[in-house]
This record gives sequence, structure tokens and C-alpha cells, in this order.
Amino acid sequence: MLFIMNPEKGIEESRAYGALKEMFQGGRPLIFVCTPEEGRVRMLLQDMAGRLLSNRPPVWSWSLTSGLQPPDGGSAEMLSPAAVLDFIAAHQAPGIFHLKDFHQFMCDDAGVRRKLRDLYELCLDSGKFIVMTSPLRLIPEELNRQVALVELHAPGLEELTDFIRMEADRISLQGFAVDTSDPVLFAMARALQGLTLDESRHALRRALAVRGSLDADAIVSLIDEKKLIVNRTGLIQYIADSTQLEHVGGLEYLKAWLLERRKLFMERDSLSVEIVPKGLLIMGVSGCGKSLSVKAIASCFSLPLYRIEMSEVFSGRHGNPDAAFVEACRTVESVAPAVVWFDEIEMGLTGQTGESGTSLGRIFAFFLTWMQEKTRGLFVAATANRIDLLPAEMIRKGRFDEVFFIDLPTEEERIEVFQIHLQKRGIDPKELQLHRLKKITHGWTGAEIEQCVVSALTQVRLQDRTLRFEDLHHAAISVIPLSKTMREQVDHIRSWAYDRAVRASPRETKS
Repeated sequence: MLFIMNPEKGIEESRAYGALKEMFQGGRPLIFVCTPEEGRVRMLLQDMAGRLLSNRPPVWSWSLTSGLQPPDGGSAEMLSPAAVLDFIAAHQAPGIFHLKDFHQFMCDDAGVRRKLRDLYELCLDSGKFIVMTSPLRLIPEELNRQVALVELHAPGLEELTDFIRMEADRISLQGFAVDTSDPVLFAMARALQGLTLDESRHALRRALAVRGSLDADAIVSLIDEKKLIVNRTGLIQYIADSTQLEHVGGLEYLKAWLLERRKLFMERDSLSVEIVPKGLLIMGVSGCGKSLSVKAIASCFSLPLYRIEMSEVFSGRHGNPDAAFVEACRTVESVAPAVVWFDEIEMGLTGQTGESGTSLGRIFAFFLTWMQEKTRGLFVAATANRIDLLPAEMIRKGRFDEVFFIDLPTEEERIEVFQIHLQKRGIDPKELQLHRLKKITHGWTGAEIEQCVVSALTQVRLQDRTLRFEDLHHAAISVIPLSKTMREQVDHIRSWAYDRAVRASPRETKS
């Protein structure tokens, strides 16, 4: 699992193994691995000892509840955090010592911190390595120079493929039908990207329980499990939506741009990084189809859609907002290729952006860098109601490929939106004379058109009859559009975007 067999290149290292290998080759005696996957780290350390280090040092493990476990599987010795460090100091032979959840003792006990600093000098070039693991990134300031940090991200596609192959062999021995062909294994690994190995194992077992076999048909169950796991964090939401481009009324220019960029995105692995589409920023009047457009982008690119909830980042339920936002961005990178959606981005990344000491300032600075350096398989779709609230650094060329403005729909677009919502509900719009609604719906948003259709259908269902033009007209005359109730705000947004953003659809011609 730590080394992947490539038919063309032979044996390759997994990304996780390579990250730890550099620390051991550099002779770093104190290593802090930020990860919740203790079992995965133990396998990495055992492989490191057997393949990389010539003296093949044994791997010891310690936790507060289980004590110090010798490498031969003998009886554990219950030692306090300070006592286990004394044991390592007195140990005369090379060894790798895996200390679990040691961050708390480092932060709370000055004696432990002092012993670790002493061990840094003592273990240097001695063949002894101390590897501390924790799901939290907590290293005391006194140890910043001595402790090497490794952030172990979710397994890569190659590591997952190899893991699934091993699990498939084990499942096959139990008498279940398993498809171990490369295309199916790769598809399953793609479906599990972003999950830990333990989470992947549970997903495979759930799929096996549902399907009774592990094959191409089980991929749907794997995706369902992944959706549950990703949504559980609260920071990221997996959006399962089948909206197609044809389900979006109007927006001719935006659709043409997406269809052109789709070809480049599909060929991203063979193109230079500056040509690969990175993402777009969509602004516009509320209710005009920004969210619907993002969902259509995911379908157009044949990619899963993940939404980062900025309100959750700042809620405090996930700890420090800076760390929560970084973790969310790293997580969506691990599930690439995908579309990641930042909804109402101006609410999450504005404010005191110039003050680097604030959470907003640090998050904004990280986001700008991340947009430049993120993996090429991630397409960012950001939406904003008030793009004028965003600083210039956010919307300059290079951050996003394009900034689109979705205006109030034109007459023809309003009729198209009516048709889409009627057809979506199984009604043929041809006999309804929708062109007669052009004038009365002037200034409406797409959301208001949908509610007009819903209101009319509600009335005819109560009366148990078919829909007529009069029903739509009656529902329409009772609607007061947002462009009237919030005239000043809507006019401000439209005037700001007039020559600052690319229009998503042609301007309405005056007849």
C-alpha cells in the first residue's frame, strides 16, 4: 500500500511515504505528524524501518491508555508521558518511537517540553526517531525549531487504488464477487478520494452489504457513503444535483464560455498549468440564477460539486477559523477533480482584509495564495451578490479566469425561464401564450418567475383542473419584484457591474 506498482515505471512511493521519508533522510529526531490516521502512520513507520533505514530499527508505540508497547508484541508497560521520554533517552539501541496524542502533554507540561528539547540533542545521529501523532496541529513555540511538522493529507488516488486492491483480495477470499479490473478499481478509488483509509474501508463494507458484490454497480453506494462523511464535517457540503446547462434559462455568453473551457479542463493533464481553467466568479442580482449556474457547471464538466460553508468556518464550532478554512480547502483539493463552490464569498472574505493579524485577514491572504497554487483538477466557482465589497486583489485577472455578471433576464430569457419551469413540472408551454407575459414580468428575476409558476399550479391543483394562461397572469399581477422593493440596491449592483464584469447574456434591445 505504501509502494504502488506502475506497469511503466515499476515501484513508486506513495505521497504519504515520500513526505515521511524526507524527514528520516534528513535525520530529524523529532517529527510531528498531523493526522487522525494512527494506523496508517504505524504502517508507514514499519515500512520505513524495513525499507529505508539500513539498521532496521524496531517500532515502539505509546499512548496514555495503552502504555509503551514493545515491537515484539509483548506486555505493555504503563508509563507517564515524562517517563516514556526518560525510557527513550536511556534506550541504547536505534528505534522509532510512535507517541500518540502527545500534543496535549507538550503544551501543558513544561517538564515534557524540556525533556523533548534534551532528546533532540541526544537522539541526533543516534538512529532514534520520535514520531508524535495528533489530529490537531499543536506545537509549543519553544519546540518550533526542533520539531519537524508533517501534515498527512488524505490518501492519493494511487494509494487508494492499491488499498482497494488489497481489500478486494480479502473480500474475494470470503466468497464475494469482486471485480478487480483496473478500470473498476480506478473508478472506485476516484469515488473514495478525500476519505481516510479507515473511512474507505467502511465505505467498501457498506457497498458490499448493499450490493452483495464489489463491482462497478457498487460505486453509487461508495459515493453515498462519501457524501455522508463529507457532509458530517459541516464545513463542506456535497451537492448532489442533476442540473444541466439546458435547465438554465438565457445566459448565452456564460454557457458558451463554459462549453469552450470544458474541453481545456478535460485535457488539463496534457496542458501547461496557465492554460488550465481555474475558476470563475459570478455576481448578480439575487434570484437571477447564480447558484443554478454553479450546479450546471458541475454537470457540464462531469464533476462532483462541493460547497464550502463560510458561515460554518466562522461559527467557532470547528475551532480556529483560520485552521478550519485551510482544512476545508485542503480537503476539497484531496477530492479533486471537482468543482468547489464558495457561496456569497463577499460575506466570508471581506471586512478587515488589510489587517493580517485578524482571522479575516489571514484567511483572505491564504485564499489568494491558494487560488494561485491549488491543484489543476479543482475548478472554483464563487458567487457574490455584492462584488463591489470584494477588494481589488480578489477580482484581478489571474485569480479567476473570468468575472461574469448575471443581470435581470431579458424578455426572451424570461419566456425561456417560464418554459423551463413548466416543462420541469410536466406541462407543455406551447398553448399558454407565454409571450403575453413579457411586459407584466419586466424586472423580474428567475426565482420570481418560478414562484409565479408554483403559485399558479397550486391554485389549479386545488380546483382540480388544467393550467391556463389566465392562471399565470393572475399569479403574476400579485408579484412585486425585488427590482422594485430593493430598487436602490439592485440599481447599484447593476451600475457597478456595467463596465466592470463580463455579461452572462446579451443586453436587452429596446424596441
